[in-house]
Amino acid sequence: MSDTANPVLSADPAAMTARAREVIRLNIAALKALETGLDDSLGRACEIILSRPGYVVVTGMGKSGHIGGKIAATLASTGTNAFFVHPAEMSHGDLGMLRKDVTLLAISNSGESRELRDPLIFCQREGIPVIGLTQRPGSFLGRASAVCLTMPQVAEACPNGLAPTTSTLMTLALGDALAMVLMDRRGFTAEAFGLHHPGGKLGMSLQSVRDWMGDRPPAPAAVPLTATFAEVVSAITEGRKGAAAVLNGDGTLAGIVTDGDVRRAFSRDLSGLTAADVMSPRPKVIGPDARMSDAIDLMTQNRIATLLVVEDERPLAVVHIAELMQAGYVS
Repeated sequence: MSDTANPVLSADPAAMTARAREVIRLNIAALKALETGLDDSLGRACEIILSRPGYVVVTGMGKSGHIGGKIAATLASTGTNAFFVHPAEMSHGDLGMLRKDVTLLAISNSGESRELRDPLIFCQREGIPVIGLTQRPGSFLGRASAVCLTMPQVAEACPNGLAPTTSTLMTLALGDALAMVLMDRRGFTAEAFGLHHPGGKLGMSLQSVRDWMGDRPPAPAAVPLTATFAEVVSAITEGRKGAAAVLNGDGTLAGIVTDGDVRRAFSRDLSGLTAADVMSPRPKVIGPDARMSDAIDLMTQNRIATLLVVEDERPLAVVHIAELMQAGYVS
């Protein structure tokens, strides 16, 4: 590192754009070097984690710690129990979090962060396997690791070679690769992912229709095939879902009458009309164990506002598009 000051970047937008592109090119080159140099150490790290019943405890100092927190969150959301612990806090009592059944994932670009020494020595004494993530396998961290995930030594994008840039990007990418391989090895499903992400539009779309209904869904408005037109209109009005299920004598689904069916019926002679006369006999339906995203797709693709939830040929509930919009399922 030189004490000579770097020239100040010009305020010209073109110069700033060119510098930004240079940083991105350096990051791309770093990721390519990482991908090219990847060996079977990642697979061995995965096998250690899969063989251990306890958590993966992730630790790292400074920028490595920030990346470590994200890696821990990704692991936890994709089927590998994990949490982040600050290495300095470990030296003041949090080493108690390192039970004998855990795996320590320790991150340090140099491998010599002094804050990592206490947890690494503790793991050696207690027989806890360490997976190191560093650019220097000969470092203290590398030597203390059961498996060392080694990143290539490439230049940082920082002109002074100080601010972690390419190194943190490689750390993040390698952590994501570890999490995704573990996810695939566990056979972690979209449904399981949804259980870990109940909030937000993503989580809601991965929920099942049964989750949306709750344990005591209100019974859908329903009428028999022989119900009069007035009875059908009354049922739809009282149900407040814009539709009523039409049932066979044994309670199975025969069809559906929607607000649209009622409006269209007014062009006919209403006297003597029954539910069987105005219903749609083959309505779109969905099972309670389907995903909410499937329900939304079915409604939007078929341009329908109501969807019957049916199990064993019997209607359980009515899904209305207005409810989904109000709840945030549909924007």
